[in-house]
Amino acid sequence: MKIENPFETGHIKNYILLYASVVVIMILFFAASTLYTDDTKKIEKKSFDINSSLPTRSEHRQEKVESMQKRKFKLLEKAY
Repeated sequence: MKIENPFETGHIKNYILLYASVVVIMILFFAASTLYTDDTKKIEKKSFDINSSLPTRSEHRQEKVESMQKRKFKLLEKAY
């Protein structure tokens, strides 16, 4: 079997068409991706109130003891 030269047999036209079609498809995908992407929206910075009225540790502990006394079943203070 003899290998044929694509330049002599006229097959080079098929290779050029294949290459051109791949390039056109790449350009179309690039154009579609730039046209149909959403613009980035400006995100507002969230700030938290540092001086919020959170209960102190002693108040939290008192509430916990009171809630334990009100329950029917006593829960363990420490989880094992």
